[in-house]
Amino acid sequence: MTSTVPIVFVSGGDPAELGLVASLARPGGNLTGVSILAAELTPKRLELLSELVPQAGVIALLVNPNNPQTEGVIQDMQEAARAKRLRLHVLKASTEGEIDDAFASFVQQHAGGLVVEADPFFTARSEQLVALASRDAVPAIYTRREFAVSGGLISYGTSLAGAFRQAGIYAGKILAGAKPADLPVQQPTTFELVINLKTAKALGLIVPPSILGRADEVIE
Repeated sequence: MTSTVPIVFVSGGDPAELGLVASLARPGGNLTGVSILAAELTPKRLELLSELVPQAGVIALLVNPNNPQTEGVIQDMQEAARAKRLRLHVLKASTEGEIDDAFASFVQQHAGGLVVEADPFFTARSEQLVALASRDAVPAIYTRREFAVSGGLISYGTSLAGAFRQAGIYAGKILAGAKPADLPVQQPTTFELVINLKTAKALGLIVPPSILGRADEVIE
């Protein structure tokens, strides 16, 4: 990677932990951009899912073992599950076939809901995930609005459009003479909660007012 050409990134991980910048407040080099807090929101997704399926005693977490953030995500989710007195069943998949196997395991474990990790591979396989969740009647929460739009039950995460908009603003500032080292890495302060009522009805779920009232978008 060049150390002189200015670079504006949109990162799903912690840019400091990944070695992209010295710190969020003072990037210090030729890189800056936006961190979308993908992994950090996973426990919040568990909380939302447990509101939707309060009777569930077992929740499954689908992760990609090749993602460097996965171990941290699992630890955070185990703590969150313990706090809610839920059992967490971890499913791992890094291929299409393993996603099929993970859903078969979900059914065998009699889990009450599924949290899908924020991972580019799962985003790329969104149609497969939504189709399997529909086939097996799995209440699942995802990371991106696009999952819910395509038939997924619920999604919660950073607005990618907003993140790319901020990246564009930074690119404009750099073209006007600003240095990446002087532009703090931005983190989102607002998040999108999208619920698909048609899917909820198909699953026999009644969406509580606590979720409907917070939803940024309701698909009917």
